[in-house]
Amino acid sequence: MQKNIEMLFENYKPFLQLFFLAVAAYVLHRITFLVLEINTKNFFYTIEFLYLIFFGISALLYLILLIVKKKNFEIVGMAFLFGTFTQMLLGYLILRPILESKSEEVIVEKINFFITFILFLLFETLLTVRLLNEKP
Repeated sequence: MQKNIEMLFENYKPFLQLFFLAVAAYVLHRITFLVLEINTKNFFYTIEFLYLIFFGISALLYLILLIVKKKNFEIVGMAFLFGTFTQMLLGYLILRPILESKSEEVIVEKINFFITFILFLLFETLLTVRLLNEKP
C-alpha cells in the first residue's frame, strides 16, 4: 500500500510542481502589475483566467504525455510537439479578441498574454524533458 502511494505521488509530483510554479508566477505577475500601476479593468481576459486556462492546458498535456509514455515511450516527443501545436492553436483562438480590440491597453494586454503563454510553454517543456530523461 505504501509503495503504491509513493509510486502514485512520484508520477504526479510534476502536477504539484506545475501548480506551485503557476501560483508563484501569478503572484509575481500580480505584484508587477501593482508596482507598475497597470490598470487591468479594461482587459478582455483577466490574469486569473489566463493562468487557469494555461494551467489546465498544461496539466492536460502532461497527463496525455504520461499516458503516451505508458503505451509507447518512443512517441512521447511527438505527442509533446502535437500538444504544443494544439496549445498554440488554442492560444491563437483565445488571442483573437485581443488582436481585434481597439482599446488603449491592447499592447499591454498582448504582452501580458504572451508572457503567460511563454511561461507555461517553458514549464511544459521542462516537465517533458524530465519525463523524457526517465528510463522507460
